[in-house]
Amino acid sequence: MQVADFDFDLPDELIAQLPPAVRGGSRLLHVEASGTLHDRWFSKLPTLLRPNDLLVMNDTRVIKARLFGTKDSGGKVELLVERVTGEFDALAFIRASHAPKPGSSIHLSDNVAVEVLARQDDLTQLRFPRPVLEVLQQLGQLPLPPYIAHTPTADDEARYQTVYANEPGAVAAPTAGLHFDDAMLDALREQGIRTAQVTLHVGAGTFQPVRVDDIAEHRMHSERYTIPQATVDAIRETRARGGRVVAVGTTSLRALEAAALEAATQSGDLRAGASETDIFITPGYRFQVVDALITNFHLPKSTLLMLVSAFAGLDTIRAAYAHAIAERYRFFSYGDAMFLEKRPPA
Repeated sequence: MQVADFDFDLPDELIAQLPPAVRGGSRLLHVEASGTLHDRWFSKLPTLLRPNDLLVMNDTRVIKARLFGTKDSGGKVELLVERVTGEFDALAFIRASHAPKPGSSIHLSDNVAVEVLARQDDLTQLRFPRPVLEVLQQLGQLPLPPYIAHTPTADDEARYQTVYANEPGAVAAPTAGLHFDDAMLDALREQGIRTAQVTLHVGAGTFQPVRVDDIAEHRMHSERYTIPQATVDAIRETRARGGRVVAVGTTSLRALEAAALEAATQSGDLRAGASETDIFITPGYRFQVVDALITNFHLPKSTLLMLVSAFAGLDTIRAAYAHAIAERYRFFSYGDAMFLEKRPPA
């Protein structure tokens, strides 16, 4: 398939620049497995779920991954930490007039200088003089997506984070989870709907464009994920009770499907543990774990749009996006949500 198969025209004014006034105040486009569309509000999500369903959420926490500094020469540098690889080490995208050379330093403040170790494809290995997360918390800026035009505010620091965020390490929020508040989670539990967690630290690669025409030639950035034993057990119990596994966000889905592939079974069974994945889900992929997906609207030509097209069907997604644009839904990270039912196998 070609990247052009996943293109669409989106008016700029539909790109949400701010979150809704309250969590859960967004709209929800319900897409049935048949392709039938229903306009709803996110507050009505419990009506789409059944007792014994399981919501699987990504509990990663967004870190202040954007840093500004100067090279030894005095030239300005912007860093976007893509991944923390050790207590003092990280991989980062670097924006500068000339890339700093290995062995040089990037000065973030008078007393914090980061050593440039080596290039790794389009990333740079860095070593920090103090723990990376400590430096980011002190000097970093929240890495809002490139299509959000304003400088991050205190409100962004609260709202560009899920209420259940726990494990620091993401440089982008698992945005489907931004719609949930504590009251919604309590209501779902009272309805007999359980929740479970995975951790996948979303990398900056989620916003990287697909630079090839043939999608089969695209290679994903690797991301680290963890599946707790409690989540494996909850999925097995859900299956036994006839419930559905509902992934909250594409990152939760990718973690579950990657774990199933690593388990090398055809039954959708999982093993607990931590691993790396560069799974690239495109139309034709056979889903083993996830039955329904809660997700936001995604960028044209993006790998995430390819993923949801694999899940619900390319023609169905094209129709859903055309409907959403006509009905003035809000798009991307701070925008509205979709509830996708999995397309039956052909």
